[in-house]
Amino acid sequence: MNSVEVFMLEGVFQPMHLLVIFFVALLVFGPKKLPELGKGIGQGIRALKDGIKETLPDSAKSTGTAPKDREAQS
Repeated sequence: MNSVEVFMLEGVFQPMHLLVIFFVALLVFGPKKLPELGKGIGQGIRALKDGIKETLPDSAKSTGTAPKDREAQS
């Protein structure tokens, strides 16, 4: 990236920007849908984390290395 691109991305998530994004989302989706959207996003992130945790031991099996907790159980 050149210096102009870096400069443009420096202050992307400042508190004022987040407030503006929140109010735009409130206007677009309405106050009744916003909690449902937050809940759905939270569940999606949680499922993604669980999926990543499940695949890590599987990838360790294929490489021939065992995680420490599996070694302790043996």
